[in-house]
Amino acid sequence: MRGQGLFWALALLVAALFLLSLLIGPAGLSVRESFSALLAGRGEAAVLVMREIRLPRAILAVLVGASLGLSGAALQGYMRNPLAEPGLIGVSSSAALGAVLALQTGLASAHVLALPASALTGALIAVSLLLLLAGPRGGAFTLILAGIALSALAGALTQLVLNLSPNPYATADIVFWLMGSLADRSFTHVWLALPLTVLGWMLLAGLGRGLDALTLGEDAAAALGIRLGRLRLALVIGVAASVGAGVAVAGAIGFVGLIVPHLLRPLVGARPARLLPASALGGAALLLAADIGVRLVLPDRDLKLGVVTALIGAPLFIRLIYRTRAEAGA
Repeated sequence: MRGQGLFWALALLVAALFLLSLLIGPAGLSVRESFSALLAGRGEAAVLVMREIRLPRAILAVLVGASLGLSGAALQGYMRNPLAEPGLIGVSSSAALGAVLALQTGLASAHVLALPASALTGALIAVSLLLLLAGPRGGAFTLILAGIALSALAGALTQLVLNLSPNPYATADIVFWLMGSLADRSFTHVWLALPLTVLGWMLLAGLGRGLDALTLGEDAAAALGIRLGRLRLALVIGVAASVGAGVAVAGAIGFVGLIVPHLLRPLVGARPARLLPASALGGAALLLAADIGVRLVLPDRDLKLGVVTALIGAPLFIRLIYRTRAEAGA
């Protein structure tokens, strides 16, 4: 299945999972009650459940999942490295550090937007440092090195905050937040994440031609008229905006940006431009499915979304390793 067929199949899958996400929850609403409350506003309690709890949660799953899938595909195309993912350039860990500082200092309890705003600030600082470290003419390898350094620094500072925390309750909040979740999110979080997410999508979606040219090498891409400096700037800002906004409202969720492009690449061929929209839809579908799983498996234990994506992603990744070994004859 290639091209438009795959695109429409993934779009239908996302739509089906979105509707299923609206119907699942502890309130025990029937299908008729759910859509009557959502579309016609009938039933005060049901309207509250559908419009204030389930709908923003499903929308955020689509936004965050699509951002992770799209960013992973763009980074793997630019770096020509199948292990590249949003966490590699330090944006996720820096956004997490900003949120951790907000939780530890008590700023997060002062205002509902303080936590996501701190995470976004961390992501923006990471992008500024990344561009500064990589320099105006640094290539993909330099960008990887700068990203690894930033990621390691942000991770170390996060652990330092946890290590020095005198308050065990704040420490527990930080640890749970780092696991990622879409529970108890509202339209406030949707409106906060939406502008930056859309900005990131627009920047990343326009990279297809440049990424296709890069498969021939940087010199060949430059000869074809691709301005590599501009492409890199759009890539970094696009990833930072979309993933930073996602981390700000959902916490750190791993494996989606790494595993989705791997799963879909054989279906779209060797062209990164085709992989971008497919990975965005695949990421949205995977996160919707994982969030549905969170509510069906151990619904009373607040299972974290990042834990589920890791449990899904790790076996798939191990399978890919064995398939790669088999293809190499190892």
